[in-house]
Amino acid sequence: MRGRASEEECAVTPGSSFNGCVNNNLKENIMRRSPALRRIIPAIAVGALVLAACGSDDDGDSADDTSAPAATEAPADTAGEASGAVDCGATIDDGVLTIATGEPAFYPWVIDDAPETGEGFEAAVALAVAAEMGYEGDAVVWTRTTFDEAIQPGAKSFDMNLQQYSITEERRENIDFSLPYFTSNQAIVALEGSAAEGATTIADLKDVKFGAQVGTTSLAFITEVIQPNEEPFVYDDNVGAKAALEANQIDAAVFDLPTALYVSGVEIEGSAVIGQFPADAGGTTDQFGFVLEKGSALTSCVDAAITTLTENGELEAITQEWLSDFTGAPVITVE
Repeated sequence: MRGRASEEECAVTPGSSFNGCVNNNLKENIMRRSPALRRIIPAIAVGALVLAACGSDDDGDSADDTSAPAATEAPADTAGEASGAVDCGATIDDGVLTIATGEPAFYPWVIDDAPETGEGFEAAVALAVAAEMGYEGDAVVWTRTTFDEAIQPGAKSFDMNLQQYSITEERRENIDFSLPYFTSNQAIVALEGSAAEGATTIADLKDVKFGAQVGTTSLAFITEVIQPNEEPFVYDDNVGAKAALEANQIDAAVFDLPTALYVSGVEIEGSAVIGQFPADAGGTTDQFGFVLEKGSALTSCVDAAITTLTENGELEAITQEWLSDFTGAPVITVE
């Protein structure tokens, strides 16, 4: 995995997300964006941020900083019936499920840094998983950790943690991952008035001038899936692609969705995510999973809950609500 991004190239590499680098002007930049962003990201500039989906695997806080009481068995009636015979009672605090997220947590993953409301994609997913496990209302408690702290080896102060953690084998050496609850897809960022605006199908994009970073999944998606009539413009990095978009040298740029949301919300004034593509269209990058303590008895229970939510369509509905409808990034069909 890539290391932490620099301040100049914060959250612009494929698979990156809102948890990026320190930016002293971040809040001012966001407040100049669309009314929706002004309404839902009042605290985005708080604190030092970390690159989440491509977060550093370097050692951060020591394991001593993440110590927690030994897991205890909750009363039988706290185990989620939807998980069948899987034991969902082995939480760190008796009868309570402790869920961790970042400090602060960001749009569209958590709205207004208040995960307990269930508003925002990850907040909604977490509460849905908790309900499947048999924990609702006062039986769910939220806590905060840094990004790197949670993936260090050792005991944890939470039962499960979600902050757009990309599932990697290197991280699995220290922690458990659940099954993925999100697979990053490709999206289009464009300025107002772009030729790409209003596109609902691939056919609507044939005459659009696209740009992307060389050697990326996004560039391959343009050439192999969108297949525009004009060859895409290729840049050494995402900084070049963004500069070309701002200068109107291209009509649109393609990024993975988390990066696209960051670029449009923070970095390029007047831009928007004007569409995204279904994950099964190709161009997928990272998969996000819950982080649990290595060898946690709850891992199989979380997996069972995610499987149920996937099979009954609830996970898809949450994704549609918070990553499409709420962000104003409609799905563009490839048929």
